[in-house]
Amino acid sequence: MATAKQLDDITECSICTEVYTDPRVLPCVHTYCLKCIEAWSKDKQSRDKLACPLCTKEFTLPSNGVRGLPRNFFVNDLLQLKELTIVKSKMSPCDACSGDELSENKLASVYCVECQQKLCHACSKCHKKIKTTASHEMIKLGEEVDIEALSDKLPSSKCSKHTGDQLRIYCLECEVAICMMCYIESHNSHKCSDVGKMADEFRTQMTSDVSIVEFGIERCKQMLEKLQKEKNDLHQQITKAGKGISNKAEQMKRLIDDYKEKLMNELTSMEQMRTKEIESLREEIERQLMSMESYKKYLDEVRQKGTACDIVRAARDLHTRADELLTFDVIERSLADLGRADIMLMSSDFGVDDVSKTLGHLRMNTIKTREFMAFSINVKGRYYRSFLR
Repeated sequence: MATAKQLDDITECSICTEVYTDPRVLPCVHTYCLKCIEAWSKDKQSRDKLACPLCTKEFTLPSNGVRGLPRNFFVNDLLQLKELTIVKSKMSPCDACSGDELSENKLASVYCVECQQKLCHACSKCHKKIKTTASHEMIKLGEEVDIEALSDKLPSSKCSKHTGDQLRIYCLECEVAICMMCYIESHNSHKCSDVGKMADEFRTQMTSDVSIVEFGIERCKQMLEKLQKEKNDLHQQITKAGKGISNKAEQMKRLIDDYKEKLMNELTSMEQMRTKEIESLREEIERQLMSMESYKKYLDEVRQKGTACDIVRAARDLHTRADELLTFDVIERSLADLGRADIMLMSSDFGVDDVSKTLGHLRMNTIKTREFMAFSINVKGRYYRSFLR
């Protein structure tokens, strides 16, 4: 049973860490408060490039700026459902009969899901007696409810152009949810379908996308494990080389103290340079992993809790984003180019006048790996080009 507390992570803005106010969704599917994304883009103009604060994916601002970003209707619905589970009846006046003065008899006790009104006891009894509203779903205010069950009972979203009309039709050509008046005025020559039927099809597509992204998440984890192994191996080799340098230096300490320090500095420089390369690539993979896990979590929430309209609105962008997240060519090529470091101390077994020849010098060879080769994988009928160890 999904409760309001369990929705905190998807109804809170990652910038201000507070409950969303006017949530806007970016092309990468990350959502932020309008005020937060406005502050983030304060130096940007319309048509400028802006990077997502979380995954750094760039997008072009709409012609009317940040306010042109689409609203996240799915998150808005979740906020409404969450509010219903925590509203106390003593704080809520009846939407039907309360005037300027609030009396005890006019306190709301239930909420009509379809009418989206808080009603007192007397009004709710009348509501049940009226033929057109008798079948409406009522929930008690202040009680914890099953969010998932309640979301199925919410009425269809209303058309922003024709106030009050419900979005029941999906235009296959324009890829938008429309009402009957929209169909009559602008879409009657287009191929259309029922929103509910299309939502079922998009849910199937989302299920496939989740499976594909899970594959990508696993691939990211494998690459991180490989990087960690390379880092461990590097540390072992650094340690071994350091011991060799120290042992050789002890034999000729009075002559080679200065040279020993020089070699150790070179060794540290090699480690820092190599570690920086590894950590840089790690950060890139972790960002990819974070984007995929965030996308999967959001996609699961939309697929399981979203209304039909939520799903058809988000389906195309979510599907496109899934394909984008599965592009590993650049990262995996970088991982292959990183190769394996081989650090050696080149020294002489005999003491000579040249201290550098006696103590030796450091050399680090980068061995390019051939562990990755191109391949294509078929995940539920969709082909992706990647690299396999």
